[in-house]
Amino acid sequence: MTGIYSRRLCVDVVDNTSALVLRFYDVPVLVLSISSLQPCHLGYQDYTPSFIPQCAAKKFTKSMTTVGDIALNEVFQGQEDRFHGITVDSSKESCDISVFPKKLEASLKQWTEKNFRGIWFNVTLEHADWVPVLAKNEFQFHHAKPGYVMMYRWLPAAEVCNIPPFAHTMIGVGAVVMNKAHEILVVREKYSVIQHWKLPGGYVEPGEDIGDAAIREVLEETNIQSEFQFLISLRHTHHGMFKCSDIYFVVGLKPLSEDIVKCNREIAVCEWMKVEEFLHHPEVHETNRYFVRKYLEYLENQVTVECAKGIHPLLQKPQCVYSIDFNPNATASEELLQRKAHENSCCRI
Repeated sequence: MTGIYSRRLCVDVVDNTSALVLRFYDVPVLVLSISSLQPCHLGYQDYTPSFIPQCAAKKFTKSMTTVGDIALNEVFQGQEDRFHGITVDSSKESCDISVFPKKLEASLKQWTEKNFRGIWFNVTLEHADWVPVLAKNEFQFHHAKPGYVMMYRWLPAAEVCNIPPFAHTMIGVGAVVMNKAHEILVVREKYSVIQHWKLPGGYVEPGEDIGDAAIREVLEETNIQSEFQFLISLRHTHHGMFKCSDIYFVVGLKPLSEDIVKCNREIAVCEWMKVEEFLHHPEVHETNRYFVRKYLEYLENQVTVECAKGIHPLLQKPQCVYSIDFNPNATASEELLQRKAHENSCCRI
């Protein structure tokens, strides 16, 4: 596709969907068609943007210079956020690596002039060759997930960077599952360094509620169906996996089935163990004993930490609010009575 603009100036137009490039030659004055446009003759007139075919006019008038190659539509548009920042998604604004450095330079200049703050680039694997260029332009890694890496740069020199770090805490969940015979569901992990009895559980998946995660993990590891009762406790530690902090929630679940089928991929052994045996077993560490004792105390004192599900009034997103309930549900009271009756019968024996 070629075109000519006045005084023997020929313009070679290259459209790679992300930029139009002009190259200048000294040739006769004639404009050939671009895409579906018909050939046309402009004559020996001075150049003005009005001579550019309509399909490219908007791109041509964004920026013009008279030397070398010129990239048209040369700045990234991105998506502005509420903090007056910009996020560019490479999957939505593709750009060939040959023109990316100049386009980035022009974009940074414009964003600085307009007082934008945090600049984000979501770079997919397809455009991984952008990463070294962004790094040379003072962009930092923020986080990465399968398929993309997120990089950022803070522009205001006189303002402290207040971009928050990426998610830094892992969320795990364990479950105290006690049946009517006052037995605790316990497991031994298949790949544990030190073999010990523990509560079934695992990591919470993205977008998963704590109670739902506990129910899922118990089902996956032991094939026991269960339902959420209440939150028992939580443990908070630091310097865990991937150098993240770790919050481990322990919940009480009511079993809806009894027959155990262990997960051969993760679990070495699983069984129902008497509560008293669990509380005194040498291969149960003290923290897990503490969780079970608290579970029993909550039932005895009829005080629980319940979960109320609803919608956040401002964000309009689902939320779970955990709070102390001094009137536990009938299920908890019934279990308390059953446990007392069981203890009395044991004493009589």
